[in-house]
Amino acid sequence: MKKTFKVIFLGTPEFAVPALAALHEHGHDIALVVTRPDRPKGRGRKLLPPPVKEAAVALGYTVVQPDAVRAEKFIRQLKRYKPDFLVVVAFGHILPNDILEIPKYGAINVHASLLPKYRGPAPIQWAIINGEADTGVTTMLMDAGLDTGDILLTEKTAITPDDTSATLHDRLSEMGSKLLITTLIKTANGDIRPIPQDHSQTTYAPLLTKKDGHINWKKSARELDGFIRGMTPWPGAYTFHDTKRLKIFSVRPVDTQIKAPPGTVIKGFPDELRVATREGALLVLEIQEASGKRLLIKNFLRGYRLPPGTILS
Repeated sequence: MKKTFKVIFLGTPEFAVPALAALHEHGHDIALVVTRPDRPKGRGRKLLPPPVKEAAVALGYTVVQPDAVRAEKFIRQLKRYKPDFLVVVAFGHILPNDILEIPKYGAINVHASLLPKYRGPAPIQWAIINGEADTGVTTMLMDAGLDTGDILLTEKTAITPDDTSATLHDRLSEMGSKLLITTLIKTANGDIRPIPQDHSQTTYAPLLTKKDGHINWKKSARELDGFIRGMTPWPGAYTFHDTKRLKIFSVRPVDTQIKAPPGTVIKGFPDELRVATREGALLVLEIQEASGKRLLIKNFLRGYRLPPGTILS
């Protein structure tokens, strides 16, 4: 007979949806789903629900969207459910002790890094940007800090040369959902010894904004390869040709001796775009003009001239 638990689930973005689905598929009693309020998005600024709300409603669960998680009314609401666990996946709030002390067995968080590395809101992007060979997911017993709780279980995965933050996001999300189910059972059975994090090894993964995607051609081709993959799809890597913004989606580093200043378009085959960097060159594979479509470089260059000697900034 499978062991099931009463759970309150707290999560917001797409990353959290597989964890919610896994709890549902394993028959856990999801008493309540808590997510962030609907937000205006897009050019029309239309109010849209977060992905967790859409998934929870489709599965038939009760959803609440508090404006303030420290409000006494909200805390009293959670206490009434008497849950075995709180499960928190990319919720977007630091929870106070008044909430963390509610569940019988504890508040379990799924985080997309091998803690204590890459605490914070953007661990997937920064692991790629910084050229890590691998990353993973961690389940931890939450405390009132930012990703500082004791580690329960971890699972590692290699970061491949083709990984973007999108592909790694999807892989880690699925890994985390499976690790969560194992963590709940082992925690309730007393089969996990929580391990305090080594705070001396901490690194932080700060939130990214659109301006962070601006390409610095003074970095090496290898560094920029990781930077562009880490920035794809959000916030997106871009450069400027004069005043025109060009968004770059995929590249390939080329080990070659370059004398041209970084950011200079250098000679290649007719359907190529090669750009000098501090060390080596970057072969641009997919690109998009501000008002255009995402195109393979050979198609882009049919209607947009970037001859050798052009400076990208």
